[in-house]
Amino acid sequence: MAWVLRSMRSKPRRNFRSRADMAANPTLREERIGSNAVHICVDMQAMFREPSPWSLPWMDRVLPRIVDLCSTQPSRLVFTRFIPARRPGAGQGTWKRYYERWADMTLERLGPGKVDLVPELRAFTPPAPIVDKPVYSPWLGSSLRTLLAQRRCDTVIVTGGETDMCVLSTVLGAADYGLRTIVVQDAVCSASDEAHDAMIGLFSNRYGQHIETATTEQLVNCWIGG
Repeated sequence: MAWVLRSMRSKPRRNFRSRADMAANPTLREERIGSNAVHICVDMQAMFREPSPWSLPWMDRVLPRIVDLCSTQPSRLVFTRFIPARRPGAGQGTWKRYYERWADMTLERLGPGKVDLVPELRAFTPPAPIVDKPVYSPWLGSSLRTLLAQRRCDTVIVTGGETDMCVLSTVLGAADYGLRTIVVQDAVCSASDEAHDAMIGLFSNRYGQHIETATTEQLVNCWIGG
């Protein structure tokens, strides 16, 4: 499915998401979000913002909300970055085929700074750490789990892109570790409205025992400092 969604990016698209706030009703529980919560901001990088086969047409619509949430608790913030293979055809197994298909998105063909966070978010680093990953999941072969343990994290708040790919991997990994997991539904984005809406519906309903959804305004108003 992920390869199919990436393939859709090479086709002409409308600039979706004038309805960015339209999704399932938030499911945030009436339960304190305390000082051990950590905001994981997923893959808000230049290569997804600028014109490219992987661009996210409505990243700029959600970015101000992400900045607001980062500003609320800058000391409880972790960024992830997706780092492509260095050259076409590199990688293990299906990733080799993946980078044959997306040769122009490999490091040796991307321009300087394309894997960097967008400028609005670079202002938070440091002190916020950046976790780099070569696959969708930030939990495999990275320092993320250690960083969260050091912060005594019991809750993760997830923003960024893409809702149906790297955000999904981040969310399910957090749920697997038993962490309270909150998806900020108006601060995540995708190349596909349909896939985004489907995932928010799944988070809100089918995964409802493990995952909650909330708006940026709810999180800004209720996240307790510490």
